[in-house]
Amino acid sequence: MNPMEILAAHGPRFLHGMGMTLLITGLGAMIAGLFAPWLALWRAQGGIVAQSALRPYISMMRGTPLLAQLFLIYYGSGQFRPELQAIGLWWFFREPLNCAILTFALNSTAYQTEILRGGIMGVPRGEIEASRAIGMSRGTLLRRVVFPHAYRIAWPALGNEIILLMKASALASVVTVYDVMGVARQVYQKTFDFSALLWAAVIYLLITATFVTLWRQSERWLSPHVLAMEKRGRR
Repeated sequence: MNPMEILAAHGPRFLHGMGMTLLITGLGAMIAGLFAPWLALWRAQGGIVAQSALRPYISMMRGTPLLAQLFLIYYGSGQFRPELQAIGLWWFFREPLNCAILTFALNSTAYQTEILRGGIMGVPRGEIEASRAIGMSRGTLLRRVVFPHAYRIAWPALGNEIILLMKASALASVVTVYDVMGVARQVYQKTFDFSALLWAAVIYLLITATFVTLWRQSERWLSPHVLAMEKRGRR
């Protein structure tokens, strides 16, 4: 079979795999995005006790392979089935998709936390002191000064983290969650046609290119001074 025949015969399966890839990546990144800002603030401004409580989690997630983490959560949770059933959580851990999303969320949270910590520490002290001088509360200071500035600094690195997370989603197929790569492997095992793997590469490339384009547009929106300089340069 030529590449177009492979696509025509298995196109719906590849589309389903692409949807699974986007689901795992999107939910993992969004869940991480909910927790990472507060953990980053904890890391940047917390005391020694707070730092020592959070550091082991960050080190483990960043220092061990994602595949090992996926195995620990999916296969490891099976070792505690009676306990999980007793507290009503076995329904969650028995589903491979749930375990994959949880693993990706925990992993991405650690990386996003460290990225945002760098962004928070990059906020000029003068802006913080000036905000305090005019009587801003801590909540207002975080909402209007610290986090907006930190996200502008960290935005490109956060985009890279999401791209890496998307490419790592191919590992989910080892626990029977068939994303793009999982579908490509199934098709290849049935047809022994190498073009199935080439189509998987093309789909990943299209997803990444689309994401990069949208992320760069959002980066310009977050940094209006950069957009203004680009407009001046075109004149």
